Amino acid sequence: MKNFKFSIAGKKYDVSVLSLNGNTARIKVNDEDYVVEIERDVKPNKTPIVVRSTVKEPEKEIEKKSGGPKTEIKSPLPGIVLKIFVRTGEYVDKNQRLFSLEAMKMENEIKAERAGVIAGIRISEGQSVLQDEVIMEMD
Repeated sequence: MKNFKFSIAGKKYDVSVLSLNGNTARIKVNDEDYVVEIERDVKPNKTPIVVRSTVKEPEKEIEKKSGGPKTEIKSPLPGIVLKIFVRTGEYVDKNQRLFSLEAMKMENEIKAERAGVIAGIRISEGQSVLQDEVIMEMD
């Protein structure tokens, strides 16, 4: 908002420009509102106005497909697999124990980070594994 002070024929005017749209302006002169037309050439706005069409909502629910990429469950440390607690095709819950691993003379239970179905087991009990070796896969 711009403010101006005018003196015309000895009379003082306080003018505030409230809004300006093209050649039309809303102004306030001595606390009275006016809409005035300005005589000038209006420069076209360089920024185009983009009008987007409305997005239609899907008519039916989106079906979640199964069979996405498998989650690989890896050995966190090098060691020996002591016990496998699950079988291929078995559904496991989050935090359910999958296998135990002896590493650095300590027994560690490896648990599921999410729920799913065991798609495959690549090792057997008593087998030595390296760090980050894939032990099993989960769907």
